[in-house]
Amino acid sequence: MSVSPREKTAVLPWIGESRASLGKKAGEAIAAELRLRLGSQSGIRMIFAAAPSQLEMLESLVLASGVDWTRVTAFHMDEYVDLPAEDPRRFALWLRRNLFDRVPFSAVHLIEPGDDPEITAAAYAAKLNAAPIDIVCCGIGANGHLAFNDPPADFNDPQDVKVVQLDAVCRQQQVDDRCFASFDEVPTRAITLTVPRLLAADQIFCCVPGSSKKDAVRRALEGPIGPACPASALRLHANCRMYLDADSAAALSL
Repeated sequence: MSVSPREKTAVLPWIGESRASLGKKAGEAIAAELRLRLGSQSGIRMIFAAAPSQLEMLESLVLASGVDWTRVTAFHMDEYVDLPAEDPRRFALWLRRNLFDRVPFSAVHLIEPGDDPEITAAAYAAKLNAAPIDIVCCGIGANGHLAFNDPPADFNDPQDVKVVQLDAVCRQQQVDDRCFASFDEVPTRAITLTVPRLLAADQIFCCVPGSSKKDAVRRALEGPIGPACPASALRLHANCRMYLDADSAAALSL
């Protein structure tokens, strides 16, 4: 995919000294955006990533004051296939522990793969498409992935939600993040929102802490925009804010 210069937008990152400062700053910014939108909208629809990289931001967001969560509808952006419904490593359960069960959302739509993940993907896409998505809260994978769109990602994917095979780098990241004890335990398939579906949101907040992400951050912000680095698609979005710490920003030429 080629992108002309006039199509590119600048993603100017906020760089904090620590992971904690990144999370606090991002959580405060998201809460401020929620309060602003709720001043003029009847409700908000949001998509959340599930990953250790989001923990500090989510904690800050949960503790924020003045957000009427009863007017916010939540979705999440990916889920493993082939894990039991009660497995605590499932993203739906991770988000329930760290966010969904901690504030009174209007509604929470979980991805439940079930016996036919293809049907589940289509049904979830229909829920997403019922009304515009206001905000996406995401991260970037060590291989540059967005959600579970590993490279090479389809920037023109006709689907909104689909079943994908996870590549080896993506699966190893789950071990490195201590989500799984071994590589062989990491599922090989997942349901994910696609790149176009994520970019269709009105605003994106992207939190990327840690030295393991510094190369992916550099490629996303300073490398070519294209499928080899799915996160580079964020530069095609008109309203994306990125939050880094000193470690994840270390390879930038800023």
